[in-house]
Amino acid sequence: MFLSPLMQRLGVWPLPALLAWVGAWSVFRAALALEWVLPLAVGCATALGVAMSFWGKTWWRRALIALGFPLSMALTLPSLGLGVFPPWVWLVPLALLLLVYPINAWRDAPLFPTPVGALLELTVRAPLPANARVLDAGCGLGHGLHALRGAYPQAQLHGLEWSWPLRLACAWRCPWAHVQRADMWRTDWSGYDLVYLFQRPESMPRVVEKACAELYAGAWLVSLEFEATQLTPAAHYRAPGGKMVWLYRAPFMRPTGV
Repeated sequence: MFLSPLMQRLGVWPLPALLAWVGAWSVFRAALALEWVLPLAVGCATALGVAMSFWGKTWWRRALIALGFPLSMALTLPSLGLGVFPPWVWLVPLALLLLVYPINAWRDAPLFPTPVGALLELTVRAPLPANARVLDAGCGLGHGLHALRGAYPQAQLHGLEWSWPLRLACAWRCPWAHVQRADMWRTDWSGYDLVYLFQRPESMPRVVEKACAELYAGAWLVSLEFEATQLTPAAHYRAPGGKMVWLYRAPFMRPTGV
């Protein structure tokens, strides 16, 4: 009973990649200490990374987990003639990762931009009055805010982003929006007429819980790509590029049996 919650915590991205890379390097160093031949040491460490790659939930995560050790080793092993950087250099991308993607945001979606034109139909399907307050929860670099501006040029656009480098970049790219560094889960959504998200399937139950608790009757919840299966959509459509846009309106209806 203890292992299941622990495995769920360890499965939060990018922890699987970090643990796999550390484990592979530990196996490699231990093999060298035992005076194993280099190919065998490399093979065992790489095999561990490949085995742990099944921990990734998408193909690109599995690829990152599997390739992390051999790529880093190729750049740091002078004996292979490719050691152009010392091992500590790999702390730099790790530090940048933590800066751009803070630990408390690991449960949220990574940096996936909203496609151009994906939200244009919202003008018809979810009409809003002039000066309506529209929130992009987890605005990243501002692609969602640009798409929302195309749909609602007269709206007051707001963005929430926890990563301060992304927040600064988003504010620079979207000077017409009010972008603040804040936790989207701790910020009150009750003052907004529409909340837009491009999250991940694992986050949608939390989105539903927060929207049901805070959005006023008549407010809209819009999700790109991922359906809130606990709610009955007011509308949905396929945007240019193939992604689905799901619209829900408070008070939310729930499917029969949910």
